[in-house]
Amino acid sequence: MKDIDAIAVLQDPVRRRLYEYVAAQGREVGRNEAAEAVGVARTLAAHHLDRLAEAGLLESGSRRLTGRSGPGAGRPAKVYTRARVERSVSLPARDYRTAAELLAEAAEQAGLDAALCAAARRRGEALRGSAGPCGGLDEALDVLAARGYEPHLEAAEGAAEAAARVVRMRNCPFHAVAERFPPLVCGMNLALLEGLLGAGGPLRARMDARPGECCVVVEASKNNDD
Repeated sequence: MKDIDAIAVLQDPVRRRLYEYVAAQGREVGRNEAAEAVGVARTLAAHHLDRLAEAGLLESGSRRLTGRSGPGAGRPAKVYTRARVERSVSLPARDYRTAAELLAEAAEQAGLDAALCAAARRRGEALRGSAGPCGGLDEALDVLAARGYEPHLEAAEGAAEAAARVVRMRNCPFHAVAERFPPLVCGMNLALLEGLLGAGGPLRARMDARPGECCVVVEASKNNDD
């Protein structure tokens, strides 16, 4: 299916809400859960979820949602996750990805990592404008969501305090180029977020790569409380 046809599938408001809910969970979602989340009947949710899977926007599979196995565990249920494929439409046709990859390749070969990070930090500061540094993780969630990072709060690994949290991001806006040039592009992304969050504030961005997510996390700096 062409990208424009796949994206057109989201025109239906119920279908779009289901897609957005599944995409936001970052895990497999069953039909009952999705139906309850958007307030529709299970049969209607199943129809739309399957349509999204047919369009390549979701991936489907099956597993037992009870967590049990063997006799009496029940039949496997159909589950859905957001598809890994990237969809985009440009009218007229544009190819910014190739341009980005060529520029990244040239920057990497020329050893321009430091210059790129400096430019990215300045761009982050420009995007923040006259606003002061982010005041806390809740504010960072709004800022990052506006930039398409799909942030969510998560308990910090190995934290001494149970309340310690970090912001992780399910989406990397630079994913396609970062796959080919990870050190260069991830470093650029980190610098961009440092500028966007603001220096001297209570938050810091750092590298903490995890498969399928953005390589940067945001947390309270060591000398500040959230």
